[in-house]
Amino acid sequence: MQSAKLYILSFWLAFSITSFKSTLYAQPPVIAFEKGKNNFSITAVGQATPFLLSDSDYPGVLRAAGDLQNDIEKVSGIKPQVSVHDMPAGKEVIIIGTIGKSVWIDQLISTKKIIANDVAGKWETFVIQTVNKPMRGIDRALVIAGSDKRGTIYGIYELSRQIGVSPWYWWADVPPKKNSNLYIVPGRYKQGEPSVKYRGIFINDEEPALGRWAVEKYGGFNHQFYEKVFELILRMKGNYLWPAMWWASFNSDDPVNTKLADEYGIVMGTTHHEPMMRAHAEWRKNGKGPWNYDQNEAVLKQFWTEGIQRMASYESIVSIGMRGDGDMAMTEDTNIALLERIVKDQRAIIQSVTGKSPEATPQLWALYKEVQDYYDKGMRVPDDVTLLLCDDNWGNIRKLPKLDEQPRAGGYGIYYHFDYVGGPRNYKWINTNQIERTWEQMHLAYEYGANRIWIVNVGDIKPMEFPTTFFLDYAWNVKRWNEDNLQTYTGHWVAEHFGKEHVHAIADILSTYTRYNARRKPELLSPDTYSLTNYHEAERIAKEYAVLAEQAEQINKLLPVEYRDAYFQLVLYPVKASANLNDLYVTAARNHLYATQGRAATNDLAEKARLLFEEDALLSHQYNHGIANGKWHHMMDQTHIGYTYWQQPSNDVMPDVKVIHVPEGSLPGVSIDGSANWWPQDKQPLTLPEFDAFNRQSYYIDIFNCGKTPFNFTTSAEAPYIIVDKKAGSIDKEQRIWISIDWKNVPEGKHTVPIAITGAGENIIVNAIVDHTILTTNRKPFFVQSNHTVAMEAEHYTKAVSSPTVQWKTIPGLGKTLSGITTFPVTSKSDPLTLSSPHVEYAMHLSDSGEVNVKVYLSPTLNFHNTQGLHLGISFDDQLPQLINLHEDYSPKAWDQWVSDNVIIKVSKHTLKRSGYHTLKIWRVDAGVVLQKIVVETAPAKESYLGPQESALVR
Repeated sequence: MQSAKLYILSFWLAFSITSFKSTLYAQPPVIAFEKGKNNFSITAVGQATPFLLSDSDYPGVLRAAGDLQNDIEKVSGIKPQVSVHDMPAGKEVIIIGTIGKSVWIDQLISTKKIIANDVAGKWETFVIQTVNKPMRGIDRALVIAGSDKRGTIYGIYELSRQIGVSPWYWWADVPPKKNSNLYIVPGRYKQGEPSVKYRGIFINDEEPALGRWAVEKYGGFNHQFYEKVFELILRMKGNYLWPAMWWASFNSDDPVNTKLADEYGIVMGTTHHEPMMRAHAEWRKNGKGPWNYDQNEAVLKQFWTEGIQRMASYESIVSIGMRGDGDMAMTEDTNIALLERIVKDQRAIIQSVTGKSPEATPQLWALYKEVQDYYDKGMRVPDDVTLLLCDDNWGNIRKLPKLDEQPRAGGYGIYYHFDYVGGPRNYKWINTNQIERTWEQMHLAYEYGANRIWIVNVGDIKPMEFPTTFFLDYAWNVKRWNEDNLQTYTGHWVAEHFGKEHVHAIADILSTYTRYNARRKPELLSPDTYSLTNYHEAERIAKEYAVLAEQAEQINKLLPVEYRDAYFQLVLYPVKASANLNDLYVTAARNHLYATQGRAATNDLAEKARLLFEEDALLSHQYNHGIANGKWHHMMDQTHIGYTYWQQPSNDVMPDVKVIHVPEGSLPGVSIDGSANWWPQDKQPLTLPEFDAFNRQSYYIDIFNCGKTPFNFTTSAEAPYIIVDKKAGSIDKEQRIWISIDWKNVPEGKHTVPIAITGAGENIIVNAIVDHTILTTNRKPFFVQSNHTVAMEAEHYTKAVSSPTVQWKTIPGLGKTLSGITTFPVTSKSDPLTLSSPHVEYAMHLSDSGEVNVKVYLSPTLNFHNTQGLHLGISFDDQLPQLINLHEDYSPKAWDQWVSDNVIIKVSKHTLKRSGYHTLKIWRVDAGVVLQKIVVETAPAKESYLGPQESALVR
């Protein structure tokens, strides 16, 4: 223990003139919980070191210091005293203040007790430093000094976070970590300036969950509500907010809101379709005439003038431009002249009201949806206006600056989505956002120069706690997180909220459930999503979720009681509810299939589906009423079952199920793995998918009863190496028989072996095809074809060929099945496709020759260059590469499929003159293309959502 303490101390002394990067997620923490040599005590032996602030400092700083005072008491049980006038008694003191606003901080600078050259005048920067003999009568001080209001506030909350108070302590009921003794490791620690200047959230789509909750708890979106939001944003080092706007008006519903935001230090804005600091709800309530500038210019000018007047000197970013009424396109065509006139008039209003040049007031123009067409067709706004580029509402960025463009004074920003109301479906209910994809897209944005504003639509705030924290942490310091340590981030986040004991297990659950939910958003699920017959897909998906839910439940039982409300919100509910929903849809699908086949178990599945539908409601009820003493009533009111088009149903609607009449007697039936056919509908022998010695598959045969009377069955195979796990038994409703192979005793070659099933007077034959081809080669590793396909996860390449300027890297966890690979840096230029281009190779053995299809599964990256599309190349062996355009079809229908499936699948066709060993090559052409999976087909693969599972790799 002592050596560990000395290591930490020496580490920090070595970095005493550098900065530590980000709370728990960077170098060893500032905080220690045991007395070490020269450690500064915040609390020790029942005493708390007092605070010293200046009453001339910002009110927001004094308020945040009060939060720190309370946080220390929550953690240690001891509340520090606070003085804003006179030096408190004692030999040690915590001095908090803003440079230029605190007499105490300015005195320390003037006497050179602290050096602030690298802090003063910076944007949102702070230093935490221990100082010996800072003032007469004081032996030591802990100093938190900020360059500006938010810099000081961030320093305060940094200390809160490190002593064990989560930013989500209130919003997710995360208990503080109790420690009676709190110390600072001596040194000087600086953070700032942030990577992105304005970093914030947009509360949106807030009905029926957050809206009903806020009305019940606070009477609406008033200042009592927003003080909780402001504090949350600041604790995560955010600074920017677009407020709730479906029916609320931040500025007029409660006039205290605006003043309070400024006091806290929150920069306010309005959405992409609410120009000039006016909520559209205000226009719906008080507007006169049409929302049409050609027809109603004078009224709209007055409306906007009042918005700027009300803004006064409060820190804001003014949205300019105009969209149509109700967040729609303004006109059917792209009327550039009209919009340019609107922008010119709006800036004239800003100048007239503020008495300053318009450049002095931060503004943005959001290129949202159809507004991007104005820009693409040549419209420009003044250089000081930030161009807020947007994703497609589904986490895929639509446009980025060109690398050779002249810098803009206003720069560029990104409006991103974790939640959306619109086509192809709303997704509002639960978190479906992988931080890996968020990182990949926002890294792309930052590297292309979009670093002035990052704002993310978080819907109801809950349940987007995890991705929201990541979004703001990454915006604060983009250099800290990369493709290699995103899983480390998840572990740190878990440790911060639940302690270290179960950190790996919970982090794995968190990462896994978000990957599962990102396969297809819950609102897009249906009984037809996953294949019931091919690759065990539907049942495998349901089982994977069920295993994850059981793991989450077991950890819940092991956690201390005080963590369980938070754990339910952040982990257990989303996992269990997602597992239950997927099981519901798979059960409904099986019910439909069973009804078609006339199985006696059909009605049992109908009943199971009803119980699963009820369980969904019970889980929501538990969230709304059963945790935190009912604190979150309404927060899980969002409907999510029974979508038929983009808009949500008014109530959850259970999937349709079938109930059949089951006749008397014994009526046997047989169905098999990999086929929708069954006996007796198909009187021909059924044939299982092929077994091979490399993939070593197991396949099932279902024996089922279509009547009420049980019957006995026996099974027998003509070859002794066919292993049947049940050779006899009784069938009440159904029995699954698993078939596998004893490969040690299979003769070389391909064999067709009948398996006989007898029962109820019937003799049914199922054929097993067993391929025991022996390959003798030193060409390893390679994948082996099975059932006419070779499926490979992208990261499992045989060889990666990079270049001096382009490197292949893996982004673990990204995508639908395992991970994604792409090239870095993302700003490297597009190159003509040549045989020396960077590429990845996949060695394989194919049993077939002739026509071959290659399907590449790609992240749904959009054509952010606004060119003809992003490209990659595909070839076999020494063939010339085929150039593949991801965006050859850029139609709305194609986009609907990309975002619904969360993948783009492109197909190339090749001719191979021989069977045997081949090398598939995927060639890099454009940066930003992320490859997840490859499937090579010598005959069309069977239909499934995720595609065949990965083939065997011979090493």
